[in-house]
Amino acid sequence: MNKPISSTLIISTYNWHEALELVLMSVKNQEEYPAEVIIADDGSTIKTQETVARFQDKFPVPLVHVWHKDDGFTKAIILNKAIAKAKGDYIIQADGDCILHPAFVKDHLNFAEENTYLYGSRVNIQENHLEKLFGKKQVRFSAFSQGIKKRTRALYIPFLGNFYKKKNAFSKKYRGCNTSYFKKDFIAVNGYNEEFKGWGREDSELALRFHNYGIASRRLRYGGIVYHIYHKEKPKDGLHKNNKIEQTTIDKKVVWCKNGIDKYLSEKS
Repeated sequence: MNKPISSTLIISTYNWHEALELVLMSVKNQEEYPAEVIIADDGSTIKTQETVARFQDKFPVPLVHVWHKDDGFTKAIILNKAIAKAKGDYIIQADGDCILHPAFVKDHLNFAEENTYLYGSRVNIQENHLEKLFGKKQVRFSAFSQGIKKRTRALYIPFLGNFYKKKNAFSKKYRGCNTSYFKKDFIAVNGYNEEFKGWGREDSELALRFHNYGIASRRLRYGGIVYHIYHKEKPKDGLHKNNKIEQTTIDKKVVWCKNGIDKYLSEKS
């Protein structure tokens, strides 16, 4: 498969600079770098800004910090703002609490394909390992590492990933913390729906609109791995409303969201 011309790695974050530090360390360890990295910051305090600034001087590629004022959980909005500024043709997306396997970027690029979005596996780092994780600043794991569960997801055997084929149906295994797609496809469906406020469904609803537009999905298995750092669950106050938005997308086969990325595309980077 032909690789995309260029890629942008988007990392979403909110007020957990200790975790973001480990994620950025794992980006520096990548076997293949994206053209740039953009931090999509949903209103963090100055601690996150200081963390990003500390990495910017010695980072292997441009490291851009896109921030807006804290107005509750508005991840859909900050991701649209960040992706609007992305210079890459291909978007690779991870969360600021997900440490990247060294081949994460390379795997997403190797499997990138027109009219397809990818989604990968998430290995869970357990709560009882956090002290050691942050104390040692651990960013390398294997299927045999201490402190993880869902170990089979940590198996790195890239050639086995070839047996996972494209599908036209949405998978419940999809997670926005490990996904990639062409920026042109994201723009074609108008990006994230900014009607989503509070935790939940903004990622899966985007994927559903990809399918409604005619984009297929492919699971990245035995590659493209992230290690999710344990944290307490976010409040789910807005989930009922968010579920209704997603159900409308399913029932009416919605492709274009009215409140999306288009308002930022005319802005200068």
